[in-house]
Amino acid sequence: MAATDWTFLSDGLDAASVARGVTAGIARPPGGGAFVYGFNSLGVAKGAVALFANQANFAPMAKGGSIRGCAQRGSGGGATGFAPFLFLCGQGTSVNDNAYLLGLSDDDPHRIVLRKGSVAAGIAAADGPGALTHSSESFAQGTWLHLRLDVVVNTNGDVVLSVFRNDLVKHPVGAAADWQPVAGMATFIDDALAINSGSKPFTSGRSGFGFAVSDVTRRGFFDQLELARQT
Repeated sequence: MAATDWTFLSDGLDAASVARGVTAGIARPPGGGAFVYGFNSLGVAKGAVALFANQANFAPMAKGGSIRGCAQRGSGGGATGFAPFLFLCGQGTSVNDNAYLLGLSDDDPHRIVLRKGSVAAGIAAADGPGALTHSSESFAQGTWLHLRLDVVVNTNGDVVLSVFRNDLVKHPVGAAADWQPVAGMATFIDDALAINSGSKPFTSGRSGFGFAVSDVTRRGFFDQLELARQT
């Protein structure tokens, strides 16, 4: 996807607080191309920066979809105070709107976390507010993880959320991915009765990627972003 395919969500941190853009200065995931997209906090500011896919039929998507991408919690000024994430079914064009977020927790070591809540809050600790499920395995800072979130809207109004991971060592970027369920992260049904998550499911919306931060010199990176919509 090209740079013109993405639009920043409003109300996010500005470029004076968080630098953002493509760079060849960071080691890519196995099989990666010439550049990655990165974020680097330049000061102590709490909030998020996020972009959504702006193409026709994706802004918003009428139903669910699937988003895949490589993400890394990069080395920097500390091991906590930041989290990169993918999101689906964003309920508006502001970072203050809610979505389903799949990302890397603000922990050391970190875990893969599926969360329901505001984009601005990002991904907190693995068992933080809004967390629906998290991986049993933890990962060191600087690890590239190739993740996939599927959101399927059923005809009865239930929303089925499934998380997968591709092993980049065995199946690098550019090769056919081998998507496997993430250990500890069972399929989550956000039911139409608002029981399992405590609120009504999201059945449509925008999708993209972002970076939540609360301290200086925190960094997050992305590569190989892909997006598909439920038809």
